[in-house]
Amino acid sequence: MARMVDQPWRQTSWMILQWSVEMPVKTTEKKPAKTGKAATSEKAEGKSTKAPAKKPNALQQPLQPSPELAAVVGDGKLTRGEVVSKVWEYIKAGNRQNPDDRREILADDKLRAVFGKDKVSMFEMNKHLARHVK
Repeated sequence: MARMVDQPWRQTSWMILQWSVEMPVKTTEKKPAKTGKAATSEKAEGKSTKAPAKKPNALQQPLQPSPELAAVVGDGKLTRGEVVSKVWEYIKAGNRQNPDDRREILADDKLRAVFGKDKVSMFEMNKHLARHVK
């Protein structure tokens, strides 16, 4: 029988086998949370760790619609997004879109007061609405 030194591949495979058996197995357990002075002092003082509430941006600020626009969306302060949504509700409820080109809005008397013309594309609608909110 041959010695292990004479056949180095046997010795190498034996070492690999021994090494793979002795390797530690990784666990997926979570480590406990750190309990430092900062964590306990904030709780003791009653401070919250949440960030303060941000003030609303320009799109979230409630704005007062003009009397012409209020005839379409109603009285009371609304954000810009709510104004656009209510105008679209009014347009769809009255079937005010051009059947040939759905991008075009055909104005009735109330919308003509807001838009200033008979036909408006949906892309320029926001430009006209911006004039009627403060």
